[in-house]
Amino acid sequence: MSRSSSGIVAGLTAAAVAVVGFLAYQASAHVPDAFAKPKAPRTAPSGAAGAPAQKPKDPHALPAESGEGDRVVYALADRRVWLVEKNRVTRTFAVMPSTVSPEAGSYQVTSRSGSVTGTDGVRIEHVVRFALVGDVAIGFSAAVDGTLSSPDPTLKTGGVRMKVADGNAMWTFATVGSKVVVVP
Repeated sequence: MSRSSSGIVAGLTAAAVAVVGFLAYQASAHVPDAFAKPKAPRTAPSGAAGAPAQKPKDPHALPAESGEGDRVVYALADRRVWLVEKNRVTRTFAVMPSTVSPEAGSYQVTSRSGSVTGTDGVRIEHVVRFALVGDVAIGFSAAVDGTLSSPDPTLKTGGVRMKVADGNAMWTFATVGSKVVVVP
């Protein structure tokens, strides 16, 4: 190759490299959304400066210190019940607390009734009683009409109300002698 032709080749190579560099720059200037990397979610830091952000509490997670084995767990503050079999949650659901609540602790199902009228005059079914506070029996139940309303604060009631489907599950799960753990 002659000196002039090698200069032409070098010039063309430099031009090709420049074009490829320019095209690469243009391609990186706008990446279609379909090809963009997903952005990590931003979380606000919590605690002391530089401390890692805390994950929000899972409202369905079984409370710590709620016992072992097969049991019903009732969290007063969370207004939630968990049915636990072989240390695994099989069902969890929201409940409407009564006007009288039991102390935190471990109890056993003492009696059950298929269908009765509650102390508030509401027809209820699948009543599962587990505690007595003074003269008020505390138990889980479902209103036959499916309502889940707040109890009358002027009445002393012990019915922890749940939806009908949850009442059916409770009835099947919590037989006389079953463990009930109440947490704050």
